[in-house]
Amino acid sequence: MSLLSNMFSFQSPYKEIGPRDLSRLPEGTRLIDVRQPEEFEGELSHLSGAELVPLATLQSAAASWDKSTPYLVICRSGGRSGAGCDVLCKMGFTDVTNLRGGMMGVRAAG
Repeated sequence: MSLLSNMFSFQSPYKEIGPRDLSRLPEGTRLIDVRQPEEFEGELSHLSGAELVPLATLQSAAASWDKSTPYLVICRSGGRSGAGCDVLCKMGFTDVTNLRGGMMGVRAAG
C-alpha cells in the first residue's frame, strides 16, 4: 500500500446497514432514534420499537447503557445517526450500527 493511499484510508469505528437489511439485525438490538420529537412523530414516523434519544442528549442518556448490547442508530437521512454512532464508539460501545439513508431510505425502500 502506498503512503498516499495509507494517508486517506479510514476505518469507521461502526458498521452501516441499509434499510433492506433491517431484518438481519441481531436479536436484542436496541433501536436509537436521534432525531427531535417532532421528527420522530412526524411525516417519516419511526421504526417500531425505536427509542427517541435526541442527539444532543445521547451522551448523557447512554452513560448507563450496556456497552456490549448491539445498537442501531437512526435519523432522517443517516448524517446525525453517523454522528451518534461516533459518540457511542468514543464512549466505548462495541456493537454500533448506522442506518444508512435513515428514515428517508426506509420510506423509499417501502
